[in-house]
Amino acid sequence: MRIRALLLVFVGGAVGTAARAALDAAIPKPGGFPLAILVINVLGALLLGILLEALLRPVPEPVAVADLRLLLGTGVMGGFTTYSTLALGTVELAHGGLPWVGIGYLALSVLLGIAAATLGILLGGRLRRRKESA
Repeated sequence: MRIRALLLVFVGGAVGTAARAALDAAIPKPGGFPLAILVINVLGALLLGILLEALLRPVPEPVAVADLRLLLGTGVMGGFTTYSTLALGTVELAHGGLPWVGIGYLALSVLLGIAAATLGILLGGRLRRRKESA
C-alpha cells in the first residue's frame, strides 16, 4: 500500500468524522429521532455524487484526481457519512417502542440518499461541463 494514499484517507477521514460529530451535536433529536444522522447521510450522498461526477473525466494531472478521490471521497465522505449510526438509530427507535418509525427512518434514509446521490451526479456533471466549455 502506498503511504501517501493511506495518509490522504486518514486525514480526510479525521476531517469528515470531526464534521459529522459537530453536526450531530448541533442538530437536536426531536423525540429521540436521529435527525442529524439522516441529514448527514443525505448531505454526504449529495456531496459524494457531485465530487465523483466532477472528477470523472481525465484531466492533465491524473494523480491529482486520484488524490482528491482518496482525500475527499474515501476519506472525508467516508468519515462524514455513517452506516453504523444509521443502523444503531434504527434499532434504538425499534427498541424504544417505535418499530415502524425505525423502519420508516431506514427506508427514508436509503431513498433520500439515492435521490441525493442522483442529484449530486447531475449537478457534478453540469459543473464539469461548464468548466470544460469555459
